[in-house]
Amino acid sequence: MLGRPGLSRTGSFRPENLGQNALHMIGNLCFTIFVIGVLVFTIIAATYEPEDPLFHPSTKLTTFLTSTSNATFQSDNTVVKTGEDFMAANQTAFAAFINVTDVVEIKEERTDQTSSSECEGDSRKPLNCRDPEVFHLMMKEAIERFKDIHFYRFGKPAPGPEENTCDMAWRFRPKEGKTAAFYKDYRRFVINRSENCTISVVSIGDYHSGVNARKRKNKNQKPGFEKTSGKQEQVVAALPVVGETVNDSLPVVESENAFSHGKYLIYVGGGDRCKSMNHYLWSFLCALGEAQYLNRTLVMDLKLCLSSIYTSSNQDEEGKDFRFYFDFEHLKEAASVLDHEQFWQDWNKWQKKDGLSLHLVEDFRVTPMKLSEVKDSLIMRKFGLVEPDNYWYRVCEGETESVVQRPWHLVWKSRRLMDIVSAIASKLNWDYDSVHIVRGEKARNRDLWPNLVQDTSPDALISTLQNKIEDGRNVYIATNEPDTPFFDPLKDKYSTHFLDEYKDLWDENSEWYSETKNLNNGVPVEFDGYMRVSVDTEVFLRGKKQIETFNELTNDCKDGINTCNTASS
Repeated sequence: MLGRPGLSRTGSFRPENLGQNALHMIGNLCFTIFVIGVLVFTIIAATYEPEDPLFHPSTKLTTFLTSTSNATFQSDNTVVKTGEDFMAANQTAFAAFINVTDVVEIKEERTDQTSSSECEGDSRKPLNCRDPEVFHLMMKEAIERFKDIHFYRFGKPAPGPEENTCDMAWRFRPKEGKTAAFYKDYRRFVINRSENCTISVVSIGDYHSGVNARKRKNKNQKPGFEKTSGKQEQVVAALPVVGETVNDSLPVVESENAFSHGKYLIYVGGGDRCKSMNHYLWSFLCALGEAQYLNRTLVMDLKLCLSSIYTSSNQDEEGKDFRFYFDFEHLKEAASVLDHEQFWQDWNKWQKKDGLSLHLVEDFRVTPMKLSEVKDSLIMRKFGLVEPDNYWYRVCEGETESVVQRPWHLVWKSRRLMDIVSAIASKLNWDYDSVHIVRGEKARNRDLWPNLVQDTSPDALISTLQNKIEDGRNVYIATNEPDTPFFDPLKDKYSTHFLDEYKDLWDENSEWYSETKNLNNGVPVEFDGYMRVSVDTEVFLRGKKQIETFNELTNDCKDGINTCNTASS
């Protein structure tokens, strides 16, 4: 019309096609949004790193605390996790164990001309424990005798107190071990030499009976026999070795010049004292993490206050030593730390003379990042009286969480306590199953745990365990039930064992007692509630089969009625 050409109506704009086109456009839009979402998620997943290994909990130990922005805790009196719990078991390091076939049998070549009188003379001579034939016989007998462990290193034998005894040490690990650690044992061998000069092992002593073979570890000393390569030895060196002689003496600064050129960080005051061990470690690792971030030496107080939840007096107890509970030797070798008493002695001697300065911080909201340019010799964080703002771990919250990492790998459990664990497991030949039975306060609270009493009764346990553990097995029972005869009916089916059976490992005649007494300036140390739960838990975790109370013995929830989904999330 009016000379203008009309618009041509293409197929795509026909009314009958408009709905189909709209669906195509919506589909394309949704697909585009989906692709963008996947891309964003992939980038986040590839770049995100959790701040602490705490967020990767073990399936056997429940999460012991929860840190949130308002600084609340879910804290209990269970054993805390330490660096070993987060180590991946390096199968390459553990694969190079020693088999019987690796031990070459050495036989003395004796000619037909050797007279019986010559042999008789040899048989009356004192036994030479360093004789290769004796050494190889001892290794072979140990491997054949202890079938549930793998051997990784044998030390050279040492003469025992009697002429026919030799002591030998070895590094080992249980065949079905789940923790990233090695163990050391040393035992006494009684050896017989017959009239025709053949030798045989008469008996092998108990755990740690071969005290003459117990030597301080020496990095330059070659072992008697091992298969570990140089590369594997580097991996092994990074793992705990339970049973080695512990050297947890306090570090000292070697000279005035070294002290004056050092940079230090100290935390003073706060509300963390006498809290649970979970709380203590969470705060201590924050301080240690900040010191490492600032490249400073952490000045720490080795004297702890043990919370009443762990004491027999039900009162908070001061004067406990960090070294009773944790591996200070590993800490001082892997990080820069000083005991605060030694530090203040040196500071008072040289501070004025050398012009050493102090930078005081009284607000936890002053982040480590803001302190990174401080040049003063000492940064002192001073905490007030108002909880929870005076908790040390508040320093590591907020923006600091993504910058300062808690160095879990630096804190290991006390090797003295772990040696007790190893001794108990060795007495059971590392061939036992374990059951964790929770009773106590939870069993008395029927409102939150209505079935726990019945489900943990002897009859119920026998019924439940018969499909889980074979008859006749050694069964270690970790429990908070003080009346262990309560479980006597289980003895008809199993050989049951409890922590208190092994009191000799911490009584006044034990290595643990004498060593902790020396640490405590000659004052005997009580084997307290935290030590008990620590050892009990670790022995449980070394069982071949591990049966937990919640989810396996009862349908009640660990944290009370209607909390099972929350606990598992």
